[in-house]
Amino acid sequence: MSTRPRIYLDHAATSWPKSAAVIDAMHDYVQGCGAAAGRGAYHAAAEADGIVSTVRRDVAALIHAADSGCISFHSNGTTALNAAIHGLLRAGDHVVASAAEHNSVLRPLHDLREQQKIQLTIVPVDRQGVVDAANLLAAVTSATKLVALTHASNVTGAIQPVEAVAEGMRHCSGKLLVDAAQTFGIREIDVSIGIDLLAAPGHKASGGPLGTAFLYVEPEIHDEILPLFQGGTGSRSESLAMPASMPAKMEAGNLNVHALAGWAAALRELREVGVERRKETSLELSRLMHEGLALLPHVRVLGKPEALPTASIMIDDLSPADAAAILDAEFGVETRAGWHCAALIHGYLGSESEGTLRISAGHTTTAEEIAKAVASIGQVVRTLHSH
Repeated sequence: MSTRPRIYLDHAATSWPKSAAVIDAMHDYVQGCGAAAGRGAYHAAAEADGIVSTVRRDVAALIHAADSGCISFHSNGTTALNAAIHGLLRAGDHVVASAAEHNSVLRPLHDLREQQKIQLTIVPVDRQGVVDAANLLAAVTSATKLVALTHASNVTGAIQPVEAVAEGMRHCSGKLLVDAAQTFGIREIDVSIGIDLLAAPGHKASGGPLGTAFLYVEPEIHDEILPLFQGGTGSRSESLAMPASMPAKMEAGNLNVHALAGWAAALRELREVGVERRKETSLELSRLMHEGLALLPHVRVLGKPEALPTASIMIDDLSPADAAAILDAEFGVETRAGWHCAALIHGYLGSESEGTLRISAGHTTTAEEIAKAVASIGQVVRTLHSH
């Protein structure tokens, strides 16, 4: 494994480094427990059950869910979003989504539309990657079953008007699905404002390991949503039918308990620090990042400083892929180049041909690292345009 100095700025993909508490919790579970959750009554199995229950309660508390039974666990954010989309939609339904959505939302919706199972309306975004709440709500009809809206763009970090959309949908029969992949752990989220389904992975801003995610399902649609998979749950094993109640109906197969143990430790640290403190840290990093990048010639910065320390840039006469490769090889600055699994937003940002170079920080990023990264980009630009 390489020991060269790294400035890791791809937190929008996954957070790194994980804390010592997260690593220790995973090690302790694997070495000292190792039992499957929900599969036995002996002491170690009960310990595994306790880990699962702890994370379920902590997640519910963080999003202000009334009942931890509304929280099901999934292998990643994509699976959680697919569980919501395929579990709720039926043939003939109409769906509204913004052009800022991640492919974890757009691809299942596109697939259902291609199969002629649903009708889909995509609402444009502005040059900052933000959808107008009024435009999104105007696309909702009496046939609309689902409105899908990301809480924040993973390309620009732009915060979307979730609160306004939730308020506007209070008298609609359609349900609101929010993708909180970029915001869970870094911004306050309150599902009681009118969010019917909320999905997020645990490995990004909340600091957990890969292989963790949750889906919140509002109690009134527990009976309506169908499981994405069927299989063993550790309960009602004598029946061929899946359990009818949440969260068991959504959790076929063994849960990733060692990862959930790590996530439990990360959530404990998050509670101790507080989401608001994490948000303040992120705002400062975002400010430093955007102010520094804005001073560089031949660099176009997409988006604006918000609560997420994320910026996408385009450099004159240099592709994002080449820029990322140079920054990594010459300066140890690790960024992400391309379209960032967001197929539609780039047409509105003007980055559809090659995507962007994305710089994304996290709560472990320092101001010094941001300064070094900006200086490195500046050096690349000066070298490129000095001839």
